Formats: sequence, structure tokens, C-alpha cells
Amino acid sequence: MIKALELNIGLRYTRAKRRDHFISFISLVSMLGIALGVWALITVLSVMNGFHNDLRDRILAVASHATVSEYSGVLRDWPSVDEKISAHPEVMASAPYILGQGMVTRSKQVHGALIRGIEPGREAGVSKVLSNMIRGNVDALKPGNFSIIIGKALAQQLGAQLGDKLTLVAPKGRVTPAGLLPRMKRFTLIGVFEVGAYQYDSALVLLNIEDAALFLGFKDSVSGIRLNLSDTFEAPRIRHELMAQTAGDYYIRDWTQDNVSFFSALKVEKRVMFIILALIIMVAAFNIVSTLVMLVTDKQSDIAILRTLGMAPGSVMRIFMVQGTIIGVIGTLIGALFGVVTAINVADIVAVIEQAFNVEFFPGDVYVISGFPSEMRFSDVMSVIFMSLGLSFLATIYPSWRASRLDPAEALRYE
Repeated sequence: MIKALELNIGLRYTRAKRRDHFISFISLVSMLGIALGVWALITVLSVMNGFHNDLRDRILAVASHATVSEYSGVLRDWPSVDEKISAHPEVMASAPYILGQGMVTRSKQVHGALIRGIEPGREAGVSKVLSNMIRGNVDALKPGNFSIIIGKALAQQLGAQLGDKLTLVAPKGRVTPAGLLPRMKRFTLIGVFEVGAYQYDSALVLLNIEDAALFLGFKDSVSGIRLNLSDTFEAPRIRHELMAQTAGDYYIRDWTQDNVSFFSALKVEKRVMFIILALIIMVAAFNIVSTLVMLVTDKQSDIAILRTLGMAPGSVMRIFMVQGTIIGVIGTLIGALFGVVTAINVADIVAVIEQAFNVEFFPGDVYVISGFPSEMRFSDVMSVIFMSLGLSFLATIYPSWRASRLDPAEALRYE
């Protein structure tokens, strides 16, 4: 427990005197270093949270929260399965789909394609693709019309416009008198979408589910059922409940499993960035060590007099711990204040900088995300604050211990 006398002396040592301006300057540098580190760490973590959320939302705009299929990859009697799955209170919408791979060609252009057959009327409940149409009308995606919707990047690669004929080639061939021939069919381009995720904008093609069934050789079955859940982050729990509800008869996956490598990489990236920026705070904490070491050397006679007057070594130690901790607390609070303000207004701040210097950090025609999304999380802010305070406190222990071990007779010998 710190006593009032110890706190008072520690505060007096923190303020500058005529003969120790250099020590006070080092203290100021340490304080500013901690503030800068905390500021940068809170801002960067918030921006990374914003980027991660934006990327996740772009993926979930196309990928479903969960999918239900059979272990063979083909779901038979899907209407009864759909009715059973939809009975779960947290399943908000469902839609059957047919999935296959192939190639899409136009003139001499050939590109790989992920073929998805959908029911247009139900697809909007489990995906945002149809709400991101930039050209065309989804109403034309009717069975028997053999129409197709593709992503913006794929349309640019093919040089395709609305009304053009595109040829789809499926890897599963058909047996004819002439031998095994690939499945080929011409489709009319009736729409183009853009969800902002290149892996979908450059490869995904949408067909009516009945046309897809004919083209890919599905009879009375589908690949599976896509689900929209009430809470995206509860998808793993809901998946387990659905598996228990269906007695494990069906293969059920959620979005966290389908993108586990991608989101694991994002977590590792955030963790590494935290460690790198925390080094700024650690360097500032080492400055606190040097500040206190010089202060102890400068205050040897004061320490000796206090010890001679009966002050215990523990009290002397706490005096210098007070000074070092104050440097850390002030620097941390200043950095946290600026970090929170910057994280909340980072988009506006970046816009002002871009306008002032006539630069664009993330050009929209190059990067998927052209702005600076930010999400400040209370847990991140508190983690940074506690880490900064902890490092500042640890930095005071050794110099303060050295001060408490000072021999008064040796210190006053040449005074």
C-alpha cells in the first residue's frame, strides 16, 4: 500500500527542477512513446477489425450461413429435408441449390466457372447476390430460357454484354454413338452482379435450378439446401443442433468451416500486428528504466537522507515506482484517448488527408475495399491499456529496487 508521503515525494520527483531538465526530458520522451504506441495500436486494431468484418460480409453475401446435403454430395427427397430443417426456430430461410464446375466460353475466351443452380424466388433469402445486380434483371432467369447471370470480373474477362451467347462446358460427359462427349450448352447472358469478392465475381455463374439440373445431369435431386440463420456467429452451435435434430443423417456445414483457412489467416495477421506494434510500447517502457536509473543516481543524497531519517527500503522503492507508474499512466491515457477518437473517425481523417495531398490510398479499381472501415472494440482497447500499464509498472521494479538497496553511508561519504 502506497502511503501519502511516498506518493507526495514521487510526484515531486516527476516534476522538473533546475538541475534535472535532461531527466525530465527523457521522462517526457517515454511518456510520448507510450502514448504513440497505444494510439497506433488501438487505431490499427480497429481498422483491421473493420477490414475483417467487411471481407466477412462480402463472403457471406454469396456463401450461405450453413448448407445441408447428403454425404454422397447429392440430396434426394430434398423437400422433406427442407421441411424438417426449416422447423428449427433459428433457421430464417432456406433454398435448394445445384452446384457444379465447368468452363464458360465466348469466342476465343475460356474461363473456369463455378456453376450454381438457384431458385430465384428463394435465393434472395439466403444470399445477397441478386441484390447486387449491376446490370440486367433477375426476373428473366426462368426455367427453359437457358439464361445465365455472371460476375462483373468474369464479364470483363469474357468481354460479354447483356444478350450475348455464352457456352457452358461441364466436365461430366455424355455417351453418344461417336463416343464420350462433354456436355455443352449455349446460354443467354441476362445479368451481371458484383459482390466485391473477386473469387466470386470472377468465377461464379448462376442458372435457374431446373436448367442447371438438365445441364449437369441432376434428375429429382439437388446438391443441397442453403440456410440463412438468425445469428451468423452462432452458426456452429446451430449446426450441431440441426445435426442432432436430423440424427446425423445429413452432412451439415457452416460458413466458419468453409472459410476456416481464410479467417484463421486473418486472426494470425491481427495477432502478429498486435505484437509488432506492442514493441513501440516496450521501447518506451525501456526508456522509463533509463529515466529512473538516472534519477536514482541523481537523487542518491536525497535517498540517503530519507533512509537516515528512518524511511524503510520498501518506502524508498515505492517512491520511484510511483514516478515510473505515473509516466506510464499519463502516456497510456493520452494514447487511449487519441486512439479511440482516431478509430471512430478514421474514415473522415483519411478522406481529409487524401484530399489535402491529392492521393488515394486504396484505389477502387485496384483494391476490393476502397475505404477505411473501422470497428473499435472495447475488449481491444482494454487489452492495450492493461498491457501498457503492465509494461510501465514492470519497468519501474529494477531501478526502484536499486534505490532501496542504496547504502546511506556510502552515498553521503563525498557530500
